[in-house]
Amino acid sequence: MNAIGCELAILLMRLVQFYMVLLFVYAILSWLPDLRGKWTDYLARVVEPVLMPVRRVIPPIGGLDIAFLVVFLLLQFAVMPLIGALAGPFCAAPY
Repeated sequence: MNAIGCELAILLMRLVQFYMVLLFVYAILSWLPDLRGKWTDYLARVVEPVLMPVRRVIPPIGGLDIAFLVVFLLLQFAVMPLIGALAGPFCAAPY
């Protein structure tokens, strides 16, 4: 893979990592309502479109919404390795 492809893989990896941080912050805010503010509306606009389809397939179990966990694990164990595999062995480790 050429240098541009490696840089693109690194950028994609960083974007996925950043999104995972946003997911984690969003989950924490669901437990700590005192920290919510106007900025959480913007965070919800980024996170909810990904969580909603998962919630349609896996509804909350006993009042516990596991959509966050499903998306987080999918990103960690499917998307990140896929990006690494697409980067190829000739690129520096993108993570």
